[in-house]
Amino acid sequence: MIVISVSYCFNEQLLSMYTVYIVFVMPESKGKLFSRAMPYLYKEERKMRKILVLLMIFALLFNIAACGSGKDAGTAKKDIKIGVSIWSSTDTLGAPSKQMIDAAADALGVEVMYVDQAHISEQVTASVETLAAAGCDGIIVCNSSAAEMTSIINTCNEHKVYVAQFYRYLNEEDNPDEYALAVSSPYYVGAVHEDEIQNGYTLAQILCEKGSRVIALQGWEPGDSTFLARWEGYKKGVEAWNEANPDDQAVLLEPQYGGTTSDTGRATAEAILSANPDADALIVSGGGGDPLVGAISAIEGLGLTGKINVASTDFLPDLEEQLKKGAIAVESGGHFCDPLYAFMLVYNAVVGNYEVPTDGFYEILFPYIYISSPEEYAEYDKYFVEQLPYNEEELIEMSKYSFEELKKSAEALSIEEVKSRRGE
Repeated sequence: MIVISVSYCFNEQLLSMYTVYIVFVMPESKGKLFSRAMPYLYKEERKMRKILVLLMIFALLFNIAACGSGKDAGTAKKDIKIGVSIWSSTDTLGAPSKQMIDAAADALGVEVMYVDQAHISEQVTASVETLAAAGCDGIIVCNSSAAEMTSIINTCNEHKVYVAQFYRYLNEEDNPDEYALAVSSPYYVGAVHEDEIQNGYTLAQILCEKGSRVIALQGWEPGDSTFLARWEGYKKGVEAWNEANPDDQAVLLEPQYGGTTSDTGRATAEAILSANPDADALIVSGGGGDPLVGAISAIEGLGLTGKINVASTDFLPDLEEQLKKGAIAVESGGHFCDPLYAFMLVYNAVVGNYEVPTDGFYEILFPYIYISSPEEYAEYDKYFVEQLPYNEEELIEMSKYSFEELKKSAEALSIEEVKSRRGE
């Protein structure tokens, strides 16, 4: 009997060594038979040598295929872990955001680690440090202010961890230092965010069309780049209305800040409406939905439901009911897929599909959906709530997109676009 044994080992440099043994086993009881076979075996020596050579070639080729010879091949085989620094993974925007990220992670076989940081500056920076130290290959973060990005980017540079922002971005004019650091970083991949100026403009226009003329404004944290952009849009929307209607002017009041919780949102709304009894509209800028919940509660407590046109961003889970009873006039939202695209940016950087430049970064502008009636909500509910707008096959295909294809996919998302993909 001939036994062929192949042993394999590898070192840290991925250098491989194979040992091939050809062992002739001769049981004592079969000695005579073996001696008779020896001439034949010697005759077959050349054939055995050929077999040995073929085995060694096969082993070498197997090593190349299994281990790869470059960074990309090695990275693609490793287990990938992506961290998510989010204000809340359970509130009205955070929960569907997490659901969408989890769906992508499951489809791609990626481990995800979450840290909720409540938009508290110290906790935001600490969360990124925690995720980097936990061995994450990439991190996506929704920071509370642009100033935090200095620490975040430096942490990721130090740990060689790719990072992208979701629901946030860095503005070169407003955040020159942070922007310059992001541009030069080999680990800052980019940002996915909404056109917040257009968002604010559209909401203000809809309120004016609904008859609002004294519009109060409730923000969440001073200095937040997202709020500042929305505020600019609110002002532009009111200015455009006034220009078109010189005899029917609207006023946008200065913002009051209500934090990111329902309790602080309620207290702030009560204070705003008490100080401005002529206000007929309230824009609750956002903050993940909780401040809006508090503001609606405050308006109800004051007996003003249906008398105050409320506008906000981030769809509530009971938006249909709130629209029907007049507690909400209009909301922009449906953008919970925003972090999905940040996830895809980081994923592609980790596996080596996207080169991260040191003279720029990737940026995706994500669209909002505007809902101002129960009928509009019904369609949204069917294609974004009852089912996710992307299925497993679409998520796997999305992970293979070039950046331009990924950007185009994000910008195209709408109720009609989902209906088209579902063949309806």
